[in-house]
Amino acid sequence: MSIINTNIPDFKATAFHNGQFIDLTQKNFQGKWSVLVFYPADFTFVCPTELEDLADHYETFKKMGVEIYGVSTDTHFAHKAWHDTSDA
Repeated sequence: MSIINTNIPDFKATAFHNGQFIDLTQKNFQGKWSVLVFYPADFTFVCPTELEDLADHYETFKKMGVEIYGVSTDTHFAHKAWHDTSDA
């Protein structure tokens, strides 16, 4: 089932981006392409592999007008801790 051009229900979440905590809502997704990458948790096997690969190619996605969002059940504090301790 395709979800392209599907409306996202209203939501609000706190994220860690560029060294700070920011609020995200469905409005962040309007009018641009977005890729949501779901993973189990920070500090798991997926972090140094898939997320590192996305970080390596992030500027390429940005040049194409695409924003990437990593989504897990962790808090924004856990995301910051992983960011601060990860070599990537």
